[in-house]
Amino acid sequence: MAQKNNAQSKPIKDVLDKLSVEELDIAGKRVFIRADFNVPLDDNLKITDDKRIRSTLPTINYAIDEGAKVILASHLGRPKGRPDPRYSLAPVAKRLQRLLNTEVLFAADCIGPHVEGVVSKMKAGDVLLLENLRYHVGEETNDEDFAESLSRLADCFINDAFGTAHRLHASIVGITKYLPSAAGFLMKKEIEHLKGVVTNPVRPFVAILGGAKVSGKIGVLEHLEDKVEKVLIGGGMAFTFIKAMGYEVGDSLVESDMLDTAQRIRKKLKSAGIKFYLPVDCVIAQTLEPGAETKIVPTLEIPKGWRALDIGPATVKLFSIALANAKTILWNGPMGVFEIDAFSRGTFAIAHSVADAYALTVVGGGDTDLAVHRAGVSDAVSFISTGGGASLQLLEGKELPGIAALTDKKT
Repeated sequence: MAQKNNAQSKPIKDVLDKLSVEELDIAGKRVFIRADFNVPLDDNLKITDDKRIRSTLPTINYAIDEGAKVILASHLGRPKGRPDPRYSLAPVAKRLQRLLNTEVLFAADCIGPHVEGVVSKMKAGDVLLLENLRYHVGEETNDEDFAESLSRLADCFINDAFGTAHRLHASIVGITKYLPSAAGFLMKKEIEHLKGVVTNPVRPFVAILGGAKVSGKIGVLEHLEDKVEKVLIGGGMAFTFIKAMGYEVGDSLVESDMLDTAQRIRKKLKSAGIKFYLPVDCVIAQTLEPGAETKIVPTLEIPKGWRALDIGPATVKLFSIALANAKTILWNGPMGVFEIDAFSRGTFAIAHSVADAYALTVVGGGDTDLAVHRAGVSDAVSFISTGGGASLQLLEGKELPGIAALTDKKT
């Protein structure tokens, strides 16, 4: 398998104009690290995937090594502004203790006299995890009093929660009004790869976009229109484009209110000389039920009552050939309903093609991240984002509140 991490022929330029953790003097100080510990739990409240916890370990370990008093905070789930044991971060504290191989203190709240008392007794190198930020309504409303209460716990703020950087929340934005603020190593890495890959790609640059809806990816398409050589469209969103071209798509997913937009975008990209690929065949079924009858048909021959749920083998071959000469590949969105075995082959095949390409390969978060892991090729991808909505907004060229709020670098 090709070693893509060596394929990048020029460095990603510095695209972060904010302070990063190594540029702050944190030795001996109380450091508030906003992490994204929103991990999946089973019915017994056991963590089923700790990747998000592991992703922040470099920042936590750096702070420990610097002799800081490390105060960790995160949300988990949607407890709707009140304590709910189903969303407690206690399981995260246990997993952190194992991963860090050091004691992790756990506070039963995230603000208030009790928490302040615990923090006052911390020594250099101690680690404290606060209870779920979203147990308080003020977190999601970016309440100033709540943000100020959080800030009293610390001397400086590190944001390493890229997955929530698009949220205007107290622990993401509000707290920065009171403390010098910097990006953690994960946040910095996310920005460098997602923003850097678009602003300074090694060419040819190919974008693969999938998922259910065109509406969720229009911003990305428009932002990439003068930056890519090829665009490959799969997933349910492809059929809005195909329907907009005047073809029948059976009962396949179509956003009727996006037909004109899809046609405009397709024509605009093609007129700019960008090669625009749509599926030529697909796997169809009448229902999503496991064991339902499936067929492989040309995209333009989907019968009424049937819907496309995955790209077909001819499309896999077409897309794979299109990727063969790429030096930079950006992939966001699966090619079909890959969670069901009968409709997973297209997504997994593209995952292997991306992994085998001698290119810098960047995968957007969310479903694409899961698909790459299920395909067994995550180790062969250059970078996999931990953010879903945040990565999309960054790829659209939008400013993320959580990044904008950090302290500017001195020029």
